[in-house]
Amino acid sequence: MEKNKRVLVAMSGGVDSSVALYLLREQGYECVGATMALFGGQPGDVEDARDAARRMGVPHHVLDFSAEFDRQVIRPFVDAYERGETPNPCVLCNRALKFGLLLDSAEKLGCGRLATGHYARILEDGAGGFRLARAADPGRDQSYVLYPIPREGLGRVLFPLGGLDKARVREIAAAQGFSSAHKGDSQDICFIPDGDYLSFMERYTGKTYPDGDIVDLEGRVVGRHRGAAGLTIGQRRGVGVSSAGRIYVCSKCMEENTVTVGPEEALYSTGCTAVDWNWLIAPPAGPFEALAKTRYRQREQPVRVIPEGDAVHLEFALPQRAVTPGQAAVVYDAGGTVLGGGVITGVVK
Repeated sequence: MEKNKRVLVAMSGGVDSSVALYLLREQGYECVGATMALFGGQPGDVEDARDAARRMGVPHHVLDFSAEFDRQVIRPFVDAYERGETPNPCVLCNRALKFGLLLDSAEKLGCGRLATGHYARILEDGAGGFRLARAADPGRDQSYVLYPIPREGLGRVLFPLGGLDKARVREIAAAQGFSSAHKGDSQDICFIPDGDYLSFMERYTGKTYPDGDIVDLEGRVVGRHRGAAGLTIGQRRGVGVSSAGRIYVCSKCMEENTVTVGPEEALYSTGCTAVDWNWLIAPPAGPFEALAKTRYRQREQPVRVIPEGDAVHLEFALPQRAVTPGQAAVVYDAGGTVLGGGVITGVVK
């Protein structure tokens, strides 16, 4: 069988990747399953992935990427929080592991392509190239976290679920008898399942993050936090300040160990700068108009895109809420094609 018909399927043990494997087999691909061993606590996921591969009659490999996961995902995640940022570990993992090490592993295993269970689409552009586009189901679209895929690698990636909704995926899984058919969706960061970021960071680093002042927009002390690293811009619940109206985390100063809170209107920004930019199109020569997301669940918003070296400046047509350093800024065209993305480092109020 030709190399491009042999596919390495990334199998997390969840329903999406299991159905991705099934669909590719139905389309005539020769499939090889692979599960990345990233951290402790994954045995059940590995068994679910192995079960799906066995049912489909395909070989299954467990690839130990735990050292790289620690070095390229967990450590940068912790470092970013200590700088006062709010990183997206899925972006870090996609850049370094799924579409880095795993894409390399596909080649080593004789596979011309890599497939995952992400909800997005790879489309031909009509000129012999490929583009990344939103999924057909906007409620499931994951293109925002996929912008780090190398442009030259788009033609080697398959997203079999890009045209389906989750209900249909679960129907297929149940019909095939997959053990993951009724498995719940993961709701938080895979290596912090309880969602307590600060406690995880203290265990990971051996540090205790000190309490500090919470101040209002005028600098008056209004409360105490138990670690600025554990709070994020736009957060309202769990801040630890009582107020007559709703208040939110507006900014953090890690040097002074203070957290500033204020009303919702203080959260809005007119622009931002993003670095480590990855273009999925030919890099533009100058500014242009587009749409952008600065949060995973946000609807795309009109922006002016101003490239400058490996950085991009975004000027919002309307002020945007809770634009947060460490998160991704991802730019789309009007048809849903991802043009590029990077990591937010600066915000313009």
